[in-house]
Amino acid sequence: MHTSPGPLVELRGVAHAYAEHRVIDSLSFAVPRRGIACLLGPSGCGKTTLLRCIAGFEQLAAGEILLDGEVVSRPGFTQPPERRRIGMVFQDYALFPHLSVAANVAFGLSRQPRAEREQRMREMLRAVGLADSAHRYPHALSGGQQQRVALARALASRPRLLLLDEPFSSLDVELRERLAGEVRALLKAQDTTAILVTHDQQEAFALADEIGVMRDGRILQWDNAYNLYHRPADRFVADFVGLGNFVPGRVTRGGGVEVELGALQGELHFAGAALPGDGGGPVPMPVDVLLRPDDVVHDDNSPVRARVVAKAFRGAEILYTLRLSSGAQVLSLVPSHHDHALGEAIGVRLAADHVIVFPRAP
Repeated sequence: MHTSPGPLVELRGVAHAYAEHRVIDSLSFAVPRRGIACLLGPSGCGKTTLLRCIAGFEQLAAGEILLDGEVVSRPGFTQPPERRRIGMVFQDYALFPHLSVAANVAFGLSRQPRAEREQRMREMLRAVGLADSAHRYPHALSGGQQQRVALARALASRPRLLLLDEPFSSLDVELRERLAGEVRALLKAQDTTAILVTHDQQEAFALADEIGVMRDGRILQWDNAYNLYHRPADRFVADFVGLGNFVPGRVTRGGGVEVELGALQGELHFAGAALPGDGGGPVPMPVDVLLRPDDVVHDDNSPVRARVVAKAFRGAEILYTLRLSSGAQVLSLVPSHHDHALGEAIGVRLAADHVIVFPRAP
């Protein structure tokens, strides 16, 4: 079978609408072979609809979708889902309750000779760590085990692309992250190209090579996790990815930034662009600065004090919400043996390596 050298999946100016309402609008991205991409965004941003367009369940209003260099969707033409060789893993796993684990995994292999079907089923159960569960039934499995069975079934037929729609959302937080890491390792071992849809950034970080942050049917930034966190393209991405608070600041003539807590040093990221200048350096101007919890350090020796207004115990650390003397609030991650009471004033200082700066909001 001919395989094109380009990306496995490519979307060019894709749009989708229900009646007059555009759910997806002029959206483009590409996923390389064996790459794992993620569409990350809040409920209602269009990410599941986009996944359904890629699978062939929805028609396009504009643009085109290519698989292996072949157009599979464009206005007026949609290649049927069964011809796309795409595997899917859903939020509810969609396992057949009356079939054993082995029969669930082998379900899509009915056209293969029995010996081959059996071999592939056992190979996939070993890959997901369930070799001893072949004769059990879904109701006897934990949520994490059911998810592994769904994954084994989806991969058994060797799809050229795997789509995962909120696959871990019904699991508890700890299991979610661990399973996401295991799924990534499995996909890489199987040389599988995959696209994940989620609203959970920790899942996205644990699983994906590249992440597209979506809002209102558009991708605001397509990047790796590090850049999304440290070099966000706009306020929405900065706010949606990671924790943080915006505080007022001012750009100085030397190109630094001053906020209530003091002068910020480090790599300056100005809303995805360069600071405006006049030949003599950056122009002093009011800005909003995003401070992450790791940018604000608890220091008893610091002359700057902040009052504890909320706290969340996280085991090794406590996430404090602190109010500065101006009334502005910041977050700070502090080792949990520093257990301060609500209302207590504690010393804080800045320790920011990446300074994320935006023009002052009107």
